[in-house]
Amino acid sequence: MYRIAVLGDRDSIYGFAALGLEVFPVEDAEAGRRTLRNLCEQEFAVIYITEALAAQLPEELSRYEEQRLPAIIPIPGVVGNTGLGIARVKRSVEQAVGSDIIFTDGDA
Repeated sequence: MYRIAVLGDRDSIYGFAALGLEVFPVEDAEAGRRTLRNLCEQEFAVIYITEALAAQLPEELSRYEEQRLPAIIPIPGVVGNTGLGIARVKRSVEQAVGSDIIFTDGDA
């Protein structure tokens, strides 16, 4: 059975445990990299990662971008939304349909 993980700083992710998700708090980028690789080798279908941590691991995230599973999804942390999550969605949509249908010059 597939599982869902949440990865990031403790303050940002701990509430997800109450929803039944498995949380993996990390203190720095290197611990985040090791934990992400470990999670990707297990039966996790979805891995939520705080935008702040994801911003520190661009090479690691690109490594799993083309794989079907797990889906690695950036989420805002306690420091707020950095825009990384929506930027990744925008890029994926542009790749899928060939143009930007989410934002126009007046929306962004």
